[in-house]
Amino acid sequence: MQGAGAPRRQGQGPAGMGALGRLWVLLLTYLLTTLDLTSLFMQFSTLPYLSRRLGLDSATFGYLQTSFGVLQLLGGPVFGRFADQHGARAAFTVSFLASSALYLLLAAACSPALPGAALLFASRLPSALMHTLPAAQMVIADLSAPEERPAALGRLGLCFGMGTILGSLLGGTLSTTCGIQCPAFVALVANLLGAVLSFTCIPASTKGPSAHAQAAPPAASPGVPGAPQAGVFDLKAIARLLRQPGVLPVFLVKVISGFPSGLFMVMFSVVCMDVFRLEAAQASYLVSFSGLLFMVIQGLVVGRLSSHFSEAALLRASMLGFMVVGLAMALMSTVFHFCLLMPGLVFSMCTLNVVTDSMLTKAVSASDTGTMLGLCASVQPLTRTLGPTLGGLLYRSFGVPVFGHLQFAVNLLVLVLLALWRQPMPQKTVKVR
Repeated sequence: MQGAGAPRRQGQGPAGMGALGRLWVLLLTYLLTTLDLTSLFMQFSTLPYLSRRLGLDSATFGYLQTSFGVLQLLGGPVFGRFADQHGARAAFTVSFLASSALYLLLAAACSPALPGAALLFASRLPSALMHTLPAAQMVIADLSAPEERPAALGRLGLCFGMGTILGSLLGGTLSTTCGIQCPAFVALVANLLGAVLSFTCIPASTKGPSAHAQAAPPAASPGVPGAPQAGVFDLKAIARLLRQPGVLPVFLVKVISGFPSGLFMVMFSVVCMDVFRLEAAQASYLVSFSGLLFMVIQGLVVGRLSSHFSEAALLRASMLGFMVVGLAMALMSTVFHFCLLMPGLVFSMCTLNVVTDSMLTKAVSASDTGTMLGLCASVQPLTRTLGPTLGGLLYRSFGVPVFGHLQFAVNLLVLVLLALWRQPMPQKTVKVR
């Protein structure tokens, strides 16, 4: 905890919000994130089987996944800027309403009387505005002190783990017992509830007075409402963040180091069916196991490590973990082997994501945390956009071991480049206390 008189550039919260108010908003934020991720993983667990029932081949299913990734990639930075300018309440509400539209179209695609394939592709369109996780990260960054931020962001791993476990189990169970359309209807109701809770319980803004002062343009007059301000779609304002000191190197490490593992995760459902020979229920158990690991490692382990080691040290540890797991993945042949290496893979992914998100939000002003997290949220969609095509090509040509070799080589290269760079991240080497 910070001392009473310590300066606090970020994490002040809006004026008039006490400690209990911040705690309530944070707890509600974690709850809404769990609700969103549970719905999302219900969709992920049933989408391959729905597309197969509608007659889509593997190539068309790849296009479906790519469209989802492209829309989230394009929408992430813009949504982050929207959250900075219009506040947390608007961001959460818009995200949950967009998710509701997606699940409504997905449920309609299950009806034999309707054009299922067309509705399935149409259901991807609202995904451009589905960014509940970046909105939650913005709220946590706004309401937590810099030294507490890695642990606070790490607790989202508990939400991710719960969402993975509940979503996978509910998706498989509901589709088996009640029909493949049932998970979409349940997710629709859950997201409508999330929209209501967001609109009624989340504060309009979670940024402190200093953040609003930073957001005001130089030409703005103090008493003049509606003074000129960069718009939501101002790409120059978004790109400006990457040019700030210490931002671009960390962002590139986040993108490049995590890309090989993201590529493997994109192809994971194919590996489960073709290599591990798993049925839908067995695959859902494996996903639930990974969710449990995410919940424990990101929610509990990373936060504790951040209080003893510098963020730069944790970042290098994640890359070393990726290298070791990559070598093991190249030798993997059974699902049992994968279960043995999964803890190392999850540790590296969690550490990379939490530490880089924390470092990047500290490197920008409090008024730009949403935009920065929107850029971070575009990393996974970038992988999902390139993954189906590139991952499919590598898988057909070289098999599963290529993902391990690629992961080892890329992280070794990044680690060597950081070692050769005398002062890679000079502002981020202070230990978190």
